[in-house]
Amino acid sequence: MFILFFLIWVIFNGQLTAEIAAFGVVIAGVMYWFLCKFFNYSPRFDLFLYKKSPLLVRYILTLIWEILKANFAVFRLIYTAEYELEPTVVHFKANLHTTFARVLLANSITLTPGTITVALTDNEYTVHCLDKELAEGISSSVFVKLLTKIEEGQIWKKK
Repeated sequence: MFILFFLIWVIFNGQLTAEIAAFGVVIAGVMYWFLCKFFNYSPRFDLFLYKKSPLLVRYILTLIWEILKANFAVFRLIYTAEYELEPTVVHFKANLHTTFARVLLANSITLTPGTITVALTDNEYTVHCLDKELAEGISSSVFVKLLTKIEEGQIWKKK
């Protein structure tokens, strides 16, 4: 995270001189200290993210792919005259252990067109779907499987 802060500093300055680099190191250090002190962040978490980065990249690419697929599905549902939409509300539980993973799943569902996470209580999700077709397999989606893999060996606090 320190390196990310430093890189953002350099990008915002638009050039790299010794003076900008020195200020950048100090400012990035202060921001990293603040993150560790007040947001319960740690260098161990940086290491964990580094180790899990292939899975996180895979998750992001999968999310983009699912958003594209859902866009076409919603487009087809809306513009098919002979098909009448049947909105539905789905309740399901996901076996995720961390708040981060639970919220990431809820946001991923909401980002996918045709579905909105209405409520998240503990580990139970309430999702409104534009059509019952979009609700199929939501409890065992690829998002849940990838987040379960990401949580293996996790160091986030369980809540």
